[in-house]
Amino acid sequence: MKRHGVLRNNLPVLRAARRWTQQELADQLGVSRQTIISIEANRYNPSLILAFEIARLFEVDINEVFQYVAEEEDLS
Repeated sequence: MKRHGVLRNNLPVLRAARRWTQQELADQLGVSRQTIISIEANRYNPSLILAFEIARLFEVDINEVFQYVAEEEDLS
């Protein structure tokens, strides 16, 4: 069995709690709205620096924003 994982996030929940639009969040982080859309949809994994910047902006630990979920792949 091969192990790999995916990165999940709570960005939509955190953003909604602050009542920020995707554009407002993107502007504060200096990225495009498309970047925020892709991160929220789990289609794009941010750089480690961007991940920490997001956590700092929301004043939470990085683990409250992003979670690594290990998955097993059956190769038989």
